[in-house]
Amino acid sequence: MLITAVMMVSLLGINHANAQVSLNINIGSQPVWGPTGYDHVDYYYFPDIDAYYYVPSGQYIYSNGGRWVWVNSLPGQYANFDLYRAYKVVINEPRPYLRNNIYVARYSKYKNYGGRQAVIRDSRDAKYYVVKGHPNYNQKTTVVVRNNNRPARITERRVTRPAQNNRPQRNDNRNNRPERNPGEGHGNGRH
Repeated sequence: MLITAVMMVSLLGINHANAQVSLNINIGSQPVWGPTGYDHVDYYYFPDIDAYYYVPSGQYIYSNGGRWVWVNSLPGQYANFDLYRAYKVVINEPRPYLRNNIYVARYSKYKNYGGRQAVIRDSRDAKYYVVKGHPNYNQKTTVVVRNNNRPARITERRVTRPAQNNRPQRNDNRNNRPERNPGEGHGNGRH
């Protein structure tokens, strides 16, 4: 009885782990200006403008008069803000804007950051081809298969073509048998 209970609990744990893996990948939802290297992103934090972007809804979150506002595009005051060149911090915690003072203190050194992050739009990795706006966007789910540096297996197929007019081909030597002369005997002792 105890063994059965342990097996049931472990099976539930395996199913739960599998469910988490499938739920934690949202590459196709990430914007093309997002940094590469993340299979899952909930929020981006922009130190330059002290604002956030929520990936699941595709909305920006910024403070307006002490209140956090959710919008589909940044307002005019951020017209010169370049999403492709700006430094972005990936945050996978619920409602980070409610703890904004922590993120401001932690990432203020990246404000006006002169370095450059690799963005999804410029990546040649096939896993990003599902991101709308990517130059190689294919609208299909891409399964990423890791090769592990194993050599490719090459298989050879031989193709047999049928003879013309669907007749079997004849060998010139008639199945490797010697030809008989018409004047030779047939093995019955008569000449």
